[in-house]
Amino acid sequence: MAEPTTVREAVAVVDRRGGPDARVRVRRIAGSVLRYAVLLAVTAVIVIPVVYAVLSGFRDAPQLAANPVGLPNPWVWTNYTDSLMSASFWVQLRNSAVVAGLSTVVVVLFAALAAFVIARREFPGRELAYTVFTLGLLFPATVAILPLLILVRDLGLLDNPLGLALPEAAFGLPLTIIILRPFFRSIPKELEDAAALDGCGPLGFFFRILLPLARPALVTVAVLAIVSSWNQFLLPLVMLSDAQNWTLPLGVTNFSTQYTTDTARIVAYTALALVPALAFYLVAERQLVGGLTSGAVKG
Repeated sequence: MAEPTTVREAVAVVDRRGGPDARVRVRRIAGSVLRYAVLLAVTAVIVIPVVYAVLSGFRDAPQLAANPVGLPNPWVWTNYTDSLMSASFWVQLRNSAVVAGLSTVVVVLFAALAAFVIARREFPGRELAYTVFTLGLLFPATVAILPLLILVRDLGLLDNPLGLALPEAAFGLPLTIIILRPFFRSIPKELEDAAALDGCGPLGFFFRILLPLARPALVTVAVLAIVSSWNQFLLPLVMLSDAQNWTLPLGVTNFSTQYTTDTARIVAYTALALVPALAFYLVAERQLVGGLTSGAVKG
C-alpha cells in the first residue's frame, strides 16, 4: 500500500485504522505544527534584521560592498568603540532617558486618574468621554505638529525636555486609558465600599489600593510609553534645535548624514541606539505580556 503524501490522505488512513479519536489527534498535531511554523516565520522576520544590523556593525564599508550578507572577516570593533567613546552618543542617550522618564510619569499618572474616573464613577457622558479617548488613537501627530510647536514656543519650552515630554504624553494618553480601564473595572466594588467604611476616600482608595492591585497593567503601559517616547522622531525634530538637547533618533539621523559613505559605522551607531529599548523590553517582557493578557481577559 502506498504511503500517504498529504495531511488529508494521512487523516483518511488514520480514520480508517484508528477511528475518530486518532483523526482528532492527527488534526491537533497538524494544527500545532502550522502554528509553530507561523511563529517561527514571524520571529525570523523580526530577529533577522536586528542580527544583521548588529553583525554588519562589525564590518567595514568594503566588506559590506563586496558581500552585503556575509559574516565579518575580519571583525572590525572600532565602529562600536568609536561610537561608545563619542561624547555626543552619551549626551543623546541621557536626553532620551530624561524625556522618556518624564513622558512616562506624566502619561501613567494622568491616564490612571482618567481611567479610574471613567471605569468606576457614574456621570453623564462617561461613555462619550471614553469614545473621545478611543478616537484619539486615530489622531496623527503630523496634523497637530504646527499648533503644538506654536503652543510650546509660547510657553517657552522649546529645546526643553519638558516641552517634548508633555506632547509625547498627550499622544500616549488614549492607548494607556484604553488598557487601564478594564483593570480598574475588574476590581470588586465591595473592596471600595469596605475601604470607604474604614475612612478611605476616593483618592486614598486609588493610591493605596487600586494602583497596587493594578501593578501588571501599570508596568505594561509604562513599558509601552517608554519605548514609544524613545523611538519618537517627528516631535524631537520639531521641538529641539540645539544639538546638545537631541535625542538618540535625531542623533542617528545626524550621524548618518556625517558618515554617508561609511555604511558600517552608521549601522553600528543605529544598533547601539536600539540596545536600550530592546533591553528594557527583555527585562519587562513577562510583565508586559502578562499585563496585556490579563487586560484582554478582564476586558
